[in-house]
Amino acid sequence: MSIYTEKVIEHFKNPRNQGKLKDYDAVGEKGNPVCGDVMYIYIKVKDDIIVDIGWETMGCAAAIATTSMLSELAKGKTLDEALKLTREDVADGLGGLPPVKMHCSNLAADALHEAILKYREKHKKKKSK
Repeated sequence: MSIYTEKVIEHFKNPRNQGKLKDYDAVGEKGNPVCGDVMYIYIKVKDDIIVDIGWETMGCAAAIATTSMLSELAKGKTLDEALKLTREDVADGLGGLPPVKMHCSNLAADALHEAILKYREKHKKKKSK
């Protein structure tokens, strides 16, 4: 019996939005030195909306599934809406995660939030020039 839901397994086997975007506006990177997972989230923004998202994850099945789910949840959202996405949103989207794997959804949400903050910082500097 698997510790993962069917949805986790589906996102692991058929990840959505996987890969580095060629012309991304910002990237967020998060890792966990304990388990070794590393995630990169790339976002393309137009009119304050995430119009495209890509990612690269080196990690376990849960890490890959959470990044895939996060990309689906964030795509098409405004930056403010995407900043409100939580690890619980990611886990709920996957039908739940084992408690020992919740840190994976933390990494995915944190990497997205970092990408958004970097995007905003970069565009603040452009506006002030």
